[in-house]
Amino acid sequence: MPFIGYLSGLLKTQLLTEDLVNGVEIRCQEKGSCPSTCHLCRQAESEQPLPPPVLLEVNRIVPLYSLMPDNITKEVFKSTTMSSYWCEGKGDVIDNWCRCDLTAFGNDGLPNCSPLKQPVLRLAAHLEPSSNMVALEWLDVEPLIGLKVSDYVIQHRRVEDPSEAEIYTGEVLSLVDDLFSGLGSSCVVAGRRTKDHPHSVLYSVVFKCLEPDSLYKFSLYAVDNRGRRSESSFVSVRTSCPMVDDRRAEEIADKVYNLYNGYTSGKEQQAAYNALMEIPPPLLYRVQHHYNSHYEKFGDFTWRSEDELGPRKAHLILRRVEKISRYCRALLRSAYIQIRTDTMAYMFCRSEEDQNTSNLWHGSLQDTHISCMEEQISVQRNTYGNTKLR
Repeated sequence: MPFIGYLSGLLKTQLLTEDLVNGVEIRCQEKGSCPSTCHLCRQAESEQPLPPPVLLEVNRIVPLYSLMPDNITKEVFKSTTMSSYWCEGKGDVIDNWCRCDLTAFGNDGLPNCSPLKQPVLRLAAHLEPSSNMVALEWLDVEPLIGLKVSDYVIQHRRVEDPSEAEIYTGEVLSLVDDLFSGLGSSCVVAGRRTKDHPHSVLYSVVFKCLEPDSLYKFSLYAVDNRGRRSESSFVSVRTSCPMVDDRRAEEIADKVYNLYNGYTSGKEQQAAYNALMEIPPPLLYRVQHHYNSHYEKFGDFTWRSEDELGPRKAHLILRRVEKISRYCRALLRSAYIQIRTDTMAYMFCRSEEDQNTSNLWHGSLQDTHISCMEEQISVQRNTYGNTKLR
């Protein structure tokens, strides 16, 4: 039977019977006439064209098991469908959790019928990394049915080589036990907010005391109410260049020039050495830049330092700038460096529950009573360029 004829017969059956199928509607629509060369559009014994094609579509969303008239079959099919979707077919859905079968246990002895998704760690879109701050966020991976995420564990450390293995020996922070409880460092704050969807929760962590011009690796994994861990996700971030007060750098360059100029006594040499050793390496690099820009006829900064202070002391001074990255060195050679201050908002949350009596391990992190407030943070940044900003 041609498909068009099948749909036509199905339409007549639907219209003649009073027992309509719940959730399904057959709608006729004119789709144009078939060409005369099409053998499916005409019956062999008749020249009369078949009715126009009909379109079969679902006009509202209903579960498949609700289309079954028999109650017993409906319940069996419903249980099977939910088990397949939420429990990987290895258990039954009870309320909003999975009761695993006796065979649904992994090598670690923990139930594995309900999958634990990997949280995706990412940089927070509204908080750009600065010289000492990085903000991270991730969406909660707890599903509507199946398991309860009881905690998230975030690890971070400073690394020298981005190709280092993903083995963490740095600081380990529990979102519940350290950050929401207030027992962690004041340099790290955590937040939680609900997005547009009622079951969509966004967690965030702000690290406020990092080293500038440094590479950090962060990792995150979820822990469910059965003690299982998810796979970890990783983010590598290099903090921006250190803050530099360019006006102070020029003042120090003038001071060193005046100490080097003319006959230099031992006292003046020691004053120049102390001034150059006390300032941070980025400022020292900028002092060298200004010195060579303004007093090039008097001699290069390196040569004058070796001549006035001796090779050993000059080497002690100059080797301090070797740890500055090549990228930051290029920026520190800009004609003008100015400081701007940005004010940004972030969420700061604290748990309202007694950590000694709470049942967080067996419950859901979403059900934890947490009070949150929006706070402002002032972040300073350097602006580099060939012209001064107005």
